[in-house]
Amino acid sequence: MDILCILSSLLILYLIFKIWKHIDSKRDQNCYILDYQCHKPSDDRMLSTQISGEIIRRNKHLRLNEFKFLLKAIVSSGIGEQTYAPRIYFEGREESPTIQDALSEMEEFYIDTIEKLLKRNKLKPKDIDVLVVNVSMLNSTPSLSARIINHYKMREDVKVFNLTAMGCSASVISVDIVKNIFKTYKNKLALVVTSESLSPNWYSGNNRSMILANCLFRSGGCAVLLTNKRCLSGRAMFKLKCLVRTHHGAREDSFNACVQKEDELGRVGVHLDKTLPKAATRAFVDNLKVITPKILPVTELFRFMLSLLLKKLRRSPSKGSTSNVAQAAPKAGINFKTGIDHFCIHTGGKAVIDAIGYSLDLTEYDLEPARMTLHRFGNTSASSLWYVLGYMEAKKRLKRGDRVFMISFGAGFKCNSCVWEVVRDLSVGECLGNVWNHCIDQYPPKSLLNPFLEKYGWIREEEDADTFKFRT
Repeated sequence: MDILCILSSLLILYLIFKIWKHIDSKRDQNCYILDYQCHKPSDDRMLSTQISGEIIRRNKHLRLNEFKFLLKAIVSSGIGEQTYAPRIYFEGREESPTIQDALSEMEEFYIDTIEKLLKRNKLKPKDIDVLVVNVSMLNSTPSLSARIINHYKMREDVKVFNLTAMGCSASVISVDIVKNIFKTYKNKLALVVTSESLSPNWYSGNNRSMILANCLFRSGGCAVLLTNKRCLSGRAMFKLKCLVRTHHGAREDSFNACVQKEDELGRVGVHLDKTLPKAATRAFVDNLKVITPKILPVTELFRFMLSLLLKKLRRSPSKGSTSNVAQAAPKAGINFKTGIDHFCIHTGGKAVIDAIGYSLDLTEYDLEPARMTLHRFGNTSASSLWYVLGYMEAKKRLKRGDRVFMISFGAGFKCNSCVWEVVRDLSVGECLGNVWNHCIDQYPPKSLLNPFLEKYGWIREEEDADTFKFRT
């Protein structure tokens, strides 16, 4: 009997040990953001209304109708006149870029951000175990990741990933790569470098579906430091709670919604198809179906299901009822604010922000970080999420325990999202290195009206395309 008790006790202790070991191993798989650094280009690269007009005027293939289209697009874009562009735009060489122009643009970005990030966290380049670089529109040899390793003389065993053509959702994809590496390797530091190369990608034709990209995209980038080291968890800013990736590349209309190709005269540009809004909506809905149960409380999910059921019943009128009964049915929506405190939305354009705000029933306060980022920095592609996050931090909105919902879209067509939990109170003290520090008191401004309309509004009054001349 004593032996049986001893064996039973040993078995229980073994089971407890195994459970503890499993829980303990999970702690080593956590993905934390230690710090991040967004890029603020020098002021001589700031794209004012005057300079924008001069760049557009240099395109000899544009006619009156294209100018009217561009005026409407720029005025309604939500972009201000303090965004940044590559140096070759100011030198008048946007139609004849070189490989060195593209590499210099990227070098200026990553030297600025990586050095600031490492210095602030008292780290050396050789401390980095994982490097993930994503720049969609530049594929150089050697790769950008190899250039960063060479510049900083990183270790020979650093794990390297170089992503291209992933579009504006590449930041979340990079985080997903790091997250999966952390599941296998303990005590690692990862560096994610995200940007977009605009220098070699100016479209010089007059195809409206391809001109639009010239209006929306601006220079920017970000370097993010992540870790799964327990000893650094106390210094961390955010902890990854969940991440969901949705890819609709198997659908032809989604696949063709955003494509780099040549126009009728062989000029290369990014074609934004009319099916893009539909493709984005479909990907967004499918992404929400997966991530919603992971981030919202059971009570809200139950309330949503009950509301959906009632709506369905009311839409099935009896024989004697009229269609007005169905029209009067209440709107069945889900309240994301029961599990999310802040919404970090990709700044793909004013229409994108408006659409997500409407879908998730968000207030102007919720949309303010994305709107202000679009106004101040424009659409910086995959790095735009980090500028939005920086705005929240600079405004001292982020408190310990808050949850931040990141939503991004990209060519393919993809919708990727993730949720971060604020680990320590970021609403107090100085936001060291925050790219918004120099101007956060000016936001939000009283008006977001683009001065383009005031300066170039006369184009709308022009009617004769044959006699049209662009005024200086």
